[in-house]
Amino acid sequence: MTRADAPAQPGTGTATAAPTEQAPRVVARYRSRALSLLWALPVPALLILLWDRGVHGGWTLPLGIQMRYLPTPLEVARRLADLGFGGLIDDTYSGTLWLHLYASTVRVVQGFALAALIAVPLGIVMGRSRLVYRMVEPTINLIRPIPVTAWAPLSLLIIGFGDRSTIFLVFLAAVFAILLNTIAGVQAVPPRLFEAAAMLGTRPAQTLYKVVLPAAVPGIVSGLRIALGLSWVILVVGETVGIRVGLGALITQAREQSRTDLIVAVMIVIGLAGFLADRVLLLAVRMLVRRRPLLPAAT
Repeated sequence: MTRADAPAQPGTGTATAAPTEQAPRVVARYRSRALSLLWALPVPALLILLWDRGVHGGWTLPLGIQMRYLPTPLEVARRLADLGFGGLIDDTYSGTLWLHLYASTVRVVQGFALAALIAVPLGIVMGRSRLVYRMVEPTINLIRPIPVTAWAPLSLLIIGFGDRSTIFLVFLAAVFAILLNTIAGVQAVPPRLFEAAAMLGTRPAQTLYKVVLPAAVPGIVSGLRIALGLSWVILVVGETVGIRVGLGALITQAREQSRTDLIVAVMIVIGLAGFLADRVLLLAVRMLVRRRPLLPAAT
């Protein structure tokens, strides 16, 4: 028997074929990401160009916005570099970015996690039980329109200055977005899924985590993403009083000293932090439900 006629060893064909089949997919994936990045660059580049021209030209925008009082993009970039690494401006804020960013991130995570732990289970129960929905929904819609900024003075009186007041405000900002989207996601589950589950022998007690929860994932994830963005928005309100370390506190100090370059630099940091937090959230969801076919609709 020649080497060509020898029987193939089991598994050798699939071991060499799998990487060959996966390579085009990996290349296509990275090519798609590169194209997405290229399509996303022109808009911020144009905004930076208009920003620079507006400051140098002293433009007056609608609502009486005087661009001559703004710092230039180069000044903001210089301040950002000094905030992160120091050595350029050498003032009290040099190299302090990571301390402020860490403190703010901890507060956002704590308030957001508390909101998710309460809103997701409550939303599932309200979405499945008409009785609970009728009992709780009027109270929620009575409290929900109250602005979080209106809660800020009250939280300082009943909680006091410090982290807990800020975490409470972040919780209020996040909880209703998660709750309402979870309710909507659960109520949108098609009745045919319950019929199919019953035909396959699924017990009524198992439908909650085998049918309802997987089908409601898109709605829940949408609520989590909206709530996470709102958490970073309200963070600045919570850190303006009684807190010395945090991105909101940094903006407050810069406002008192009329340092517009520092204000804009911290605003950019908050935007980037919110963007990265959203990406991390989506990555965590993909890792948890990677085998669920409904996730792409949520992202």
